Formats: sequence, structure tokens, C-alpha cells
Amino acid sequence: MSNGHGEKKVSKMEISIVVPVLNEEENVKQLFDEISQVVSKLKKTYEIIFVDDGSWDNTFKALNSINDKHLKIIKLRNNFGQSAALDAGFKNASGNIIIAMDGDLQNDPNDIPALLNKLNEGYDVVSGWRADRKDPITKKIPSKIAYLIRKRITKLKIHDSGCTLKAYRKEALDGLDLYGEMHRFIPDLIALKGFKITEVKVNHRPRLKGKTKYKFTRMLKGFLDLAVVYFWKKFAKRPIHFFGGIGTLFILSGGIIDAYLLFGRLFLDQSLADRPLFILANFILIMGIQLFVTGLLADISMKNHYKITKEMNYSIEKIVKK
Repeated sequence: MSNGHGEKKVSKMEISIVVPVLNEEENVKQLFDEISQVVSKLKKTYEIIFVDDGSWDNTFKALNSINDKHLKIIKLRNNFGQSAALDAGFKNASGNIIIAMDGDLQNDPNDIPALLNKLNEGYDVVSGWRADRKDPITKKIPSKIAYLIRKRITKLKIHDSGCTLKAYRKEALDGLDLYGEMHRFIPDLIALKGFKITEVKVNHRPRLKGKTKYKFTRMLKGFLDLAVVYFWKKFAKRPIHFFGGIGTLFILSGGIIDAYLLFGRLFLDQSLADRPLFILANFILIMGIQLFVTGLLADISMKNHYKITKEMNYSIEKIVKK
């Protein structure tokens, strides 16, 4: 069996746990111990990767004090955000299965076996669903609003895309680059490639130590990133359909108005010098041409992207030879 791009490399490492942390000095040692207790019982090879996202407390010192061969620490030079920290963890993970979770002890490591069992049913991604979420209402309400908007836009039927606790097959993350607040939409981005995604209910614990990193501005950034996901879903393969469609509408609108004004000038002796509508029509016409050209350039850029990266605009699940 092949993935359509040659033989598939199988890593000796079976499971990688990726944990992004920011100023969690009080939690990292306990979390490492809890993860170790759960994963060691699975009788699989594993690594636990903590990504220190530019903490300014003693998080790195606390991690460095842990003496265990299964631990890998990635220290970022600055605070780049959770998406960047997860991206660094994913790209440096060796496991064939990658599990991501928060570093504040609110995700329960005891849910890891349930995620793996669901993954073994034939899914590529299993997302945690915090059905009984232990967060203040100031976090629950924005998350609920975001869920309703995301569900309408992306059509992916999972309840809690924002839950970090997820299990991924490594191939589902190949070619995925995270930035901004895109970690909230990882399942949506993966679903675009045709991978199978499901969810399981997970335990969610109240935060007992440290401070939450949630800010209202993160929600605003999340909505903007959702717009990117929507554009990528609809028009990534042919951006000319978006820019060219709007551009064509503008060109037609400006052209019709100009034709109307020109008719008045030629046959009704109406002056164009004092007609603001004439200026507006030409502005719309120019904007339409610019949008259309932008669409052409974007289309060429996407073709070059696929050609240079060797990435396909489709994903083969398997090839069976008999």
C-alpha cells in the first residue's frame, strides 16, 4: 500500500504528546507525571514534547529539572502564540500518532486512551469535546458564538474545535502550517484534504494554578482567521473565481453606468462634466479591472505554489494493487 507519493515512511516512535506552555511553572511537572503514568501503561514507544512559548517565569527551569528520557523541550525565543508553539511541536514530533493538549492541567491525560481507541476505528483525527466545560462564562459565551459561526461556514460537525486535546495521525498534519489563531481551526483545515474527523467527550478540569492566557482580542483574531479558513476552503485552488467574480461584477456595473451616461451625452446632449455618477462609474470600472488582474495573479501564484512544493490540490487515501 502506498500513499500515492512513493512508499510511506513509518517511524519507530509510536506516540508523540505535544504540550505548548506559557508561564506554567506551577503545572508542568505535575502534567508531565500525569502524562507519563497514562502513556507508559499503553506499552508503546512515546515522547513528551513541551514547547515553551517564550515564558518569562521559571517554566523552562521547571521543565529542565525533569530527568526523563521521554522528555523533549523546545524553547522558542519569544512569545509567538499557541499556534506557532503547536506548529513547532508538530514539526519536531517523531510519533506516527501525535496528541496535543494544553499545559494548564485542564485537559485530563486520562482521556488519551479514549482518543487512541477512537482513532483505531479508522479516523485520522479525534477531537476532544469539553461537554462539561469548567471555564468562566466570559470564555464559554464567545466560544459558543464562535462555534455557531464556524459550523455555518465550515460545515464540520464537531462541537469543540477550540479544545487543544486532539489525536492526529501524522500524515494528517503533513503540509499544515499554523499561524495567528489557526490552531482553533486545525480540524477544519485537515478536513479540506479529505481526512476523516470525529470527536469524543473528554473530561475538563478547572484551572487551579497559574493564570489564564485568554484575552478578548484572541476571539477577534480567531474570527479573522476563520475568514481565511473560509476563503481557503472555497477559493484556494482557484482564487480567480473569487477575485475575478467580484471584478467582473464591478466591470459590468461600471460599464453599464458608463454606457447609460454615454447615451445621454451622444443623444440627449447631457453634459458629463458635472456628473459625479460618471466619476463613480469609472472608479468602479477601474476597481473591477484591478480585482480581475489580482485574481489572475493569485491563480498563477497558486499554480507555482503547487509546482514548487510538489503539493497536490488533492489527497489520495490509498492505492490498491492486485
